[in-house]
Order: sequence, then C-alpha cells, then structure tokens
Amino acid sequence: MCQQISEGTRWAKCGHFQRHMVVAILDCNSQRCTKSVYHPSNCRLPTCVNIFNTEIQRDVDRVDEYCFACRAAQARAAGVRLT
Repeated sequence: MCQQISEGTRWAKCGHFQRHMVVAILDCNSQRCTKSVYHPSNCRLPTCVNIFNTEIQRDVDRVDEYCFACRAAQARAAGVRLT
C-alpha cells in the first residue's frame, strides 16, 4: 500500500504527532493499490486496496509538553473546566 509522508509537530511528553501537511506520497508500485500510479484507471475489481498504509511522520519541531487532546483529557479527569 502507498504511504503518505507527513510533516508536523511531535509532542514530547505524550509522543503524539500533529500533522501540518502531507508533503509526498510514497508509491508502492502495485497494480492492486488504487493509490498507486500503476493501478489501471479502468479497474473495477473489489479486491484492490483503497486506503493508505500507516503514514511516515517527519518531525519539523518538538514541543516539550502534552498535546492539546491530552491536556484536555487531564483537565477533565481533574474536574477543571476549560473555557
């Protein structure tokens, strides 16, 4: 399966990745992958793969903090209301 190559921020304390943009597609060169340039445009086989494989994540910056979702979850667990 083809893969997206994404650039973004890595949140160091939780390890989550926040994608900023997809910069490229790594082609798997398979005729059975609908994302590949080698897949025939007239193919109608239901057995062809129609999704990307796990994305390749490139860190363009690192933040020594928890991501927004993890901070919100921590606040909810502590009973703090965010406004």
